[in-house]
Amino acid sequence: MSKSTSTTIFRKVNIDEFDENNYQDEVVEADQVAVPAEEEIERLLNSKKNVDALQLLLRNAPITSKNQVDKDKAHQLVIRVLTMFKASEVGDAVNSLDSNSIDILMKYIYREFAAPSEKSASVCLTWHEKVYAVGGVGSIIRVLTDRKGV
Repeated sequence: MSKSTSTTIFRKVNIDEFDENNYQDEVVEADQVAVPAEEEIERLLNSKKNVDALQLLLRNAPITSKNQVDKDKAHQLVIRVLTMFKASEVGDAVNSLDSNSIDILMKYIYREFAAPSEKSASVCLTWHEKVYAVGGVGSIIRVLTDRKGV
């Protein structure tokens, strides 16, 4: 026999929480975002540890920060680190990154593409080629659809 369908237990789902208009970004406290120290990056670059400097910058990228000054400072540091690599070292550096770092690096590359300097355009094209080879189209789509910028 069939069961009674007069029960309303299944109707206790709040459909308003699934409404797209009620979406709010995650709130991150300002003190939770750690911007890498410029002195630490300089020390790593001077000791020819470019990969370590890049990994440190990408691991501590101020993605969730609301402070544009921190984001600009981190962006300039990343571009400076990218220009320190020789073209033959780029592939090995990209292969040493995890998938999250690859996506963050792609964000920095696209930000630089938006307003390139004279030296950085060719460097960013080289990096984009290598990052795309590892991250694929998925990395580009994640970067272009992510709300959090660098």
